[in-house]
Amino acid sequence: MDAAFTAEQDGIRRALAGLPAARPAPGTGTGAGDDDDDTAPPPVDGYDPGVWRRLARDPGLPGLALPTEYGGTGHGPTGLAVACEETGRVLLPSPLIATAVLAAPLVAALGTDAQRTALLPRIASGELTATLAVPGGSLATALGLTGDPAGATWSGGGRAGGIQARPAADDGPDRWRLYGEADRVLDGHTADVLLVAAHTGGFPRSRTLLFLVRPDGATGLVRAARTPLDRTRPQARLELRDTGAELLGADPATDVTGALAEAGRTAAALLAAEAVGSAAGALERTLGRLRAPGAHRATADGRGAAEHRLADLYVRVQEARSAAYCAAWNPAAAGGLALAQALEALRTTAAEAVQLPGGGGPGREREARLYFGRAAAAELLFGPVHRLRDHAARRAGLLAEGVPGAATGPGPAERVGAV
Repeated sequence: MDAAFTAEQDGIRRALAGLPAARPAPGTGTGAGDDDDDTAPPPVDGYDPGVWRRLARDPGLPGLALPTEYGGTGHGPTGLAVACEETGRVLLPSPLIATAVLAAPLVAALGTDAQRTALLPRIASGELTATLAVPGGSLATALGLTGDPAGATWSGGGRAGGIQARPAADDGPDRWRLYGEADRVLDGHTADVLLVAAHTGGFPRSRTLLFLVRPDGATGLVRAARTPLDRTRPQARLELRDTGAELLGADPATDVTGALAEAGRTAAALLAAEAVGSAAGALERTLGRLRAPGAHRATADGRGAAEHRLADLYVRVQEARSAAYCAAWNPAAAGGLALAQALEALRTTAAEAVQLPGGGGPGREREARLYFGRAAAAELLFGPVHRLRDHAARRAGLLAEGVPGAATGPGPAERVGAV
């Protein structure tokens, strides 16, 4: 495998140079003093639409991994990984993860020709944003990162809770009706298109399907922004009460859980690249704080100890970066392990950014808290690290007993107990 970046990938990195420094998303506070308040209300928009439109034009951020026939640039997962690393470095508030990493690949994989033609070019141009909504805050399981999506009851499983779908009585464009709730939906209060995972069929014919919900004009849909741990990445809670929806794809018998797991393998590599970028950004800012004039009045031994800690962090971040790009170059590789390594590097680096002494005043401390919030929220959404490793090891057969066919191991509840 050639680990060198191409000229196009280097061009993406250059185009994203100079992005705004880490800060809460627009609308978090109303004045200078509000930045000190960690309990401030969540952002109204979640990101700057003007910045998003500019990045959609150059370097074509939302369409980097989409085929050229749908308005994308065809750079594949590696090109998008470069972009995720750079936006993660500055904690740029944007719908990139929700739209380009989670939603667009599922539309491309499962959508009909008409659905792909209607949605993907507008996503690639930045005109539309989208997100994936799964019930119960079970995004990691739905994507096959911490459990088997086909064997879990994360979408409802015929029981109370989750999101249920039933065919509508009429033959209009929205031929299904959805009932239920989804929590911790990335950019769920602002996305133009919702991909909602719902359960249908009851116990005998239980299956999970994906549906398109367009919030504009949708009845029975309530979207409420949540106060997130990561103030640069808004989340929302969705309530669906007899909400009209369009089936993604043409066949209700489609293997949606298989498509989710396939998308999850690539998403893991892209999320790992983003986490590596955030870890590198936290490390760069910590180093700058320690080198600021008057920042360190400790003894030479104290400064040396801090520099050794930073050197250890640098090695950890670079190892995680290598694993992330290995998974991006080969999406069939163990993306879950790369994501676990990247999240662990981010958690450790962000914690050191908070703890290490230095100058820069309250502004630098607020920056450190933003990176720490990103680390904590990322593990809640896509981890935790020990479950990512456990599931990836079982899929690879490393923890299975007997024949390789037993590599899937026990169910999620048993795995948690074993850990």
